[in-house]
Formats: sequence, structure tokens, C-alpha cells
Amino acid sequence: MSFDTDQRGVMEPLHEISISVRNVGKVYHGYESPIDRLKQFVFPRMNRLSGRQSKDHFRVFKALQDINFEVARGEVVGIVGRNGSGKSTLLQIICGTLSATTGDVRTHGRISALLELGSGFNPEFTGRDNMYLNAALIGMPRGELEDRIPDILEFADIGDFIDQPVKTYSSGMAVRLAFAVAINVSADILIVDEALAVGDELFQRKCFSRIDQLRSEGATILFVSHSAGTIVDLCDRAVLLDGGELIADGPPKAVVGLYQKLLYAPAAAAAALRQNIKDRSLANAGDADRTKGLEATGNKSDEITGDDEVYDSSFVPMDTIVYESHGALISAPEIRTLAGARVNGLVRGRKYVFRYVVDFAANIDNVRFGMVIKALNGTHLGGSMSAPTFADGRRFQQGQKVVVEYQFDCMLNPGVFFLNAGVFGNVGGAESVIHRLADAAAFRVLPVSNNISQEWIDFSCRPMVEIHG
Repeated sequence: MSFDTDQRGVMEPLHEISISVRNVGKVYHGYESPIDRLKQFVFPRMNRLSGRQSKDHFRVFKALQDINFEVARGEVVGIVGRNGSGKSTLLQIICGTLSATTGDVRTHGRISALLELGSGFNPEFTGRDNMYLNAALIGMPRGELEDRIPDILEFADIGDFIDQPVKTYSSGMAVRLAFAVAINVSADILIVDEALAVGDELFQRKCFSRIDQLRSEGATILFVSHSAGTIVDLCDRAVLLDGGELIADGPPKAVVGLYQKLLYAPAAAAAALRQNIKDRSLANAGDADRTKGLEATGNKSDEITGDDEVYDSSFVPMDTIVYESHGALISAPEIRTLAGARVNGLVRGRKYVFRYVVDFAANIDNVRFGMVIKALNGTHLGGSMSAPTFADGRRFQQGQKVVVEYQFDCMLNPGVFFLNAGVFGNVGGAESVIHRLADAAAFRVLPVSNNISQEWIDFSCRPMVEIHG
């Protein structure tokens, strides 16, 4: 039997399971009004005393339902799921900051958690004071923390702000310090929620490198992220939560693929797809090779891939920015297949047409039309502009209507993207924006079977491996 040393220096058995979650559920009660809360507090007690049947004055919301899984010592497990699926609630229960309504959670070893921005920080305390506070909360001796303060300060890199109240920090500074503390307290288990998204790119890279180092040193890591690439790169295994239920558990790439299918599925198909994933995962729950059950979910009959181009009328941008018009007005932005069918669920590798209409309310010279494709975070991925001599330099007249079409090859990886539309021309002797729609149209690129391409764009890179010796 292997042994580990506890905080007192006493030898104790080394647990092979770091986190055990058994039949965990979390229920919240929702009240329509404060008076209903008062009724629920008073009436059930009165009814019990009088022998009458009690009536509930609340609505039941099941944040988590019958969650079961284990994390082995040294394993890195990612948790994925749509917003509201119960990921953060589950992490809080595992950390002990929230009590489960039903079930049992057991952890073995010291836990360090970064659940949300500034979690565990007192905004009135200085950064240095909060370091001592966090160490005390996880049972770390003061002397041990003081030995690690130089490493924490170097990693956080917030300078003299360490002795200023946390309420004066920017969001980036707060998360830098929180993460620096979390990874430098010699924890056996590191739990990280989607808190690193507020850091700049260089700091995020620094954090992921440190997580990778902890992983190589045998730390147990539970990681929540909406980034598919991060889950695949960092994790040994992933679980998928949806609607408070654990519906898939297996290899990261397979689980992320199911998550993306669920995320990008049209509303009409999402419920059936979710049930299919859940049924197949349950049917293979006892199989030692988790991959089998997940691969089964990828059968052609179940995928929203291949010829399943779709149009979902409810999938529209929520924050289209309409610029001021200076003589033209863009309308009816949409994507069509080459055959003319309107779509917003696209298949990678096919050609599509981005189309919009421009109505001219003034005479405009040297008109140019443009389009841009953007990633979900706003990064411009590419676009096109017509030449200034479009239509032989002909002026567009007031009252004219123009249909603009851009044909493009969809070489994007599965995800959500946006399109901008713009009209440019001479105003007062200089080229200006005549009209523009930012986030004029939205589209999904549907999941791809056995996708080996990474990041946003599929460059069709295929590895060539030669084995010598």
C-alpha cells in the first residue's frame, strides 16, 4: 500500500480516488413573492400540528440531478456544458462552499479552487491580506505560505498593488492574484472554473503552462471551460452536463464533439439529440472503454453533419450594430446555398453566398461593397471589398436598389460566426462609410465527424509521419 503525509506529518494511506461524487442533487425553491416565502415558513408547521396536509408555496428548480462520477488521483478532468447546465453549482459542492440537497461528495487531499473572479477575496483587504486569508481557509500553515509568497508575487506580477485593497484592482489584476494563490499553495486538488477568460492572452498562456506543469507533477485537476481546444489539450477525460444531469463521460475529444453537436443543434433537434446522447451513455456506463458508447452516438443517423444544412429562424444576432446612414441603407442580410436555399447551419467545405440588399437614398460616386466574417469573440477572420472601379466607376443614383452577393468557401471549424456588411463611397471628396451593419447575420458551422482540425479555420493540414528504426 502507498502512503502520503498529512499536514501534521502523520503517514496515512494514499487514496487512489481524489474526488468521489455519488447521487448528488441540488434543489432550489423559487417564490413568486415574499408573502409566499412567509407562508412556506409558517403554514407547514401549523398544518403538521393540526394534522392537516401541507401545501407547498414554492416552485422547485433542480440545479443538479443524480450526478455520479469519480476523479482518480493525478487525473485531469474537464467539465463542459451549456450555460445553466449546473457546472459551477457542482464545483461549489465539491469545494464545500455549497451543500448538496441529496447525495455525497468525498475528497481526499487539500483543495485549492478558483471558482469565479475574486472568489474568497475580501475587497476591503489588501492583496497580501487576502493571500493569508485564502491560505487559512484551506488549512495551510502561515509559515508555509510565507515561503511561497515570492512565487505568488512573481506569478501575479501586480507590483505594489499587492498592498492595496482588492476593491481598487481591475478585473485582470484580481484574477491574476487569485490564480497565483490557487496554484502556489501545494494543493492536492486544483479546481478551476471559467475564471481565466478575463485575463489577457499572455497571462492565459502562462496559466495554462502552469496547469500543464501541475498535471505533470501528479496534481488532480478539475477544469471547467467553454473552450473546446482547452479541454482537448489539457484533460485526460471530460464530462458533459446538461440541464443539471451528467449525460456523457469519456475521452475529451468525443465529449467535446457531443457538446458542440448539442450547442449548435437547431432548437427543434436539440431535445432528441440530448436524449440520444444520454441514452447511449447510460447504456454503456458499465463499459470499461468509455469511448465505445460515445462513438456509438456519432452514428450517421444521429449527427447534424453531412447533408444536414439547416435554417433556424430563431438563430439571429441579438446585438446587431446599425451605423448611421449617409445615403444608403443595407437590409435583408442572409446566407444562401448555391441552389438558393436560405441557411444558417453550414457544412464545412461547401460554398455559400452572403447576400444583402442596398437601397440608395442619394447619388453616390465610387461605391464599394464589403463583407467580413468574425469569430464569436469579435476577431476578424477575413473578408472582401469590391474594387473602387466597380461598375466602371458609375455613380449609383438615388432610388436605385442593388443586390450584393459574395460567394465564399466555408473552411471554418464548428462554431458560431458573424458577418458584417458595409457600403463605402465618396462623401465630400473622401471615401467614407455610407452604411454598415456589424453582426448583420449569424451562422453556425455544424459539427464534423472525426475532426482533426484545430482553432477557427481548417487549413486541410494532414500529418505525414515516417517511422525510422
